[in-house]
Amino acid sequence: MSRQSADIVVIGGGIVGAACARALAQSGRAPLLIERDVVGGGATAAGMGHVVALDDGIAEFALCRRSQILWDELAPELPAGGEFERPGTLWIARTDRELEAARQKREFYRQHGMSAEVVDRAAIHEIEPNLHEAVIGGLVVENDAVVYPPVIAQWLIDQAVAAGGKLRLGVGVVACTADGVELTDGTFITTPLVINATGHTATALCPELPLRPRKGHLAITARYPGFVRHQLIELGYLDSAHGRDQSSVAFNVQPRATGQMLIGSSRQFDDDRAEIELPLLAAMLRRAFMYLPGLAHLDIIRTWTGFRATTPDNLPLIGPHPQRPNVFLATGHEGLGITQSLATAELVTQLVQNQPTTLDPDAYAPARLLDEVAHAG
Repeated sequence: MSRQSADIVVIGGGIVGAACARALAQSGRAPLLIERDVVGGGATAAGMGHVVALDDGIAEFALCRRSQILWDELAPELPAGGEFERPGTLWIARTDRELEAARQKREFYRQHGMSAEVVDRAAIHEIEPNLHEAVIGGLVVENDAVVYPPVIAQWLIDQAVAAGGKLRLGVGVVACTADGVELTDGTFITTPLVINATGHTATALCPELPLRPRKGHLAITARYPGFVRHQLIELGYLDSAHGRDQSSVAFNVQPRATGQMLIGSSRQFDDDRAEIELPLLAAMLRRAFMYLPGLAHLDIIRTWTGFRATTPDNLPLIGPHPQRPNVFLATGHEGLGITQSLATAELVTQLVQNQPTTLDPDAYAPARLLDEVAHAG
């Protein structure tokens, strides 16, 4: 077995691992990022790339909002292929109860320094004329953005390498020990610190993590520029995103820079197969047609699945592993990995460097869940 050494090893070349490598390298460390397949694969390639501040709890919102600020700061530097755009998000109401939820959401956002506007029936059909006539209003959040995640992940890693980091592709990690990591090619990397940023597969190296993979389906249309102008989401979306049902669907359509529309979303526990589940895909599309009837007449050119990493409290695991002194975690973001990647990387780097943290780390600390697991065991 050959032996090498590294200052820090980051495992996982998705957008969270890439962001961690960049932040660490730019702080003066020399991370080695290891990716067994391709940069920006896995959940990063499968996701919608929506940069959104969800408000189901202050800790979730704080991480999203901090990351949004970092995305805005980074936007002028991003490559054109990263397709950073700000279509904004339109949260859609079909009932008076949902419209009241939109008003409450507006007040929350405004209290936290974000611009949001409730629109009535006439206004919402003016800005999105293809919506179903049953839609009675909604909430416009103009600052929300969209990116193309695989290109961004590669760019973040390029930035990390330019700042002194290194990248190894096509080799996996088979074991994480107190001294370092063992790779699939027989190499052992001695390192004082490992960042596990491998999404729902993080349990392969840390089986004690309370993570569950949650399968999702997406579909994309041919090019129909202007069919929708905002990221469109039903106001009941969080019930699906944070619910614990075996399977669920919600309306979520995103306009892409190519003129295509990305259609979501579905969530499904306890199915680790990558194959399309036709009944669930059909239910997801029927849900979309309820809000955008014209979608039913457009061509869908591709469908696929991906897996989100979920935790019991719907918050990610960010920070030191309480039972593995040389391991940090950066996983468990569910459907918010793209949004929260930059703030996650900032927090990991601040903790590694023993610096004051921009966010309170306790809400995301792995100990909050892993100590419970250890106690139960």
